Formats: sequence, C-alpha cells, structure tokens
Amino acid sequence: MMQLIRSFIHIVQMYLAMAVLAIVYFPFALASAAGAHAACHAFCRWTLWTLDWMVGLKTEVRGTPPTDEVMIAAKHQSFLDIILIYNAVPRGKFIMKRQLMFSPILGQYALRIGCVPVNRGKRGLAIKKMLHDVKSGKQQGGQLIIYPQGTRVAPGVSVPFKVGTAALYEQLGQPCVPVATNVGVFWPRHGILRKQGLGVVEFLPRIEPGLGTAAFMKRMETEIETASEALLVEAGFVRRG
Repeated sequence: MMQLIRSFIHIVQMYLAMAVLAIVYFPFALASAAGAHAACHAFCRWTLWTLDWMVGLKTEVRGTPPTDEVMIAAKHQSFLDIILIYNAVPRGKFIMKRQLMFSPILGQYALRIGCVPVNRGKRGLAIKKMLHDVKSGKQQGGQLIIYPQGTRVAPGVSVPFKVGTAALYEQLGQPCVPVATNVGVFWPRHGILRKQGLGVVEFLPRIEPGLGTAAFMKRMETEIETASEALLVEAGFVRRG
C-alpha cells in the first residue's frame, strides 16, 4: 500500500512539473527548437530524479546513444522508455498521431521539437516532408524514434514487428539504432503502481543502411528481442505458464 501511495504522489507531481516547466520554458521554446528540447530534457531529468528517491525506481542507459541523424527503433513497454530514450539523445523526435497536435502542452512542444504528425495511411508523405524540411534547413536533423511493434507491449507478451519499419529505414537512408528495455517490469503500461528496481534501456549496435527488407527485419527483431529478454531476466521477471 505504501508503494502505491508513493507511486500516486510521483505521478501527480510529475504532471504538475510538466505544466510548470512548459510555462517557464515557453519563451525559449518560441524562440527556437533548442529551447523546446531544453524544456523536454528538463522534464525528463526531473521525472527520473524524483522517480529514484520518491519511488525507489532507479534507471540506467547502456550502450552508446546516437548524436547524429539516425532512426531509433525501440522496444516500447511504458512511458518510462520514452523518457529514458529521449533524455539520452540531443534532438529526439517521434512519429505521432495528428490528433496529438491538439493536446495542450504536449502537442505544441512535440511540434516544436520536430515530431512528425501523420494521418492514418499517410506516413510516407509526412516523412518525405520531414526529409525535405531538414535538407532545406527549415528543420534540424535529429534522431527519429519509432516503435516497430506499434504499441506498448507488456513484458513476456509477443507482438509482431511491423514491416513498415523496414520501409521507413529504406526511405530515410539512415542507420537504424535498435533499443532494448525492461522498464515494463517496474513501470507497467497500465495502472499507477511503480515498483522498486533498476529500469534499463540499452542502445544496441547500429544497423547501417543498405539491407533488404527481410534481412533488416530479421536482424532488428532478433537483436531487440534477444537483448530485451536478457534485461528481463536481469530484472527477475518470471514468465507465467
């Protein structure tokens, strides 16, 4: 019960901090995308710091986070892996549903840091525009973060990797950095309970451009799943059945 109370308090103060930081950094976010990134990184650092001492959930980033223009293909288990991955790279941005553009605070900051809003079935056009904007200088390059399984996946649950990731890899012509995680063991995708332990995201060796669809998909999925499974074992996760 005490851990549940601590978790609830952490969640409340986290969203309060989001609102306060959004207001404080608003002039800087208006002035430049760098100001918006600074606000988002400040929120991530605050959340991780309070998560440690308020809840007892420590975090760790392993491997080498990229600083150049790459596609990051990550295992997605909860909001915590979003925070950890974004905080580890200098100019992270996401492909997001266009509806999120209209979310207070979140939508406006997402657009400012270069997230790519897409309508269903029109991701290709959105990516082409992003590449054009980067090439023309209208937008900074950065690290495009995507989730190949398309949704949050609880530890131990099997969900197929979508082939659209390979199409994006080919279209971007950039290296792909796979990322594994075990954070869902401690910060589940549903509910408010946060467990004590060590949540990890691990940046794996990059996959250079040039692989065919089948070869890329097999390598990406194998590396992400193998590394994530090892992290789950390290976290003490026991599969049911």
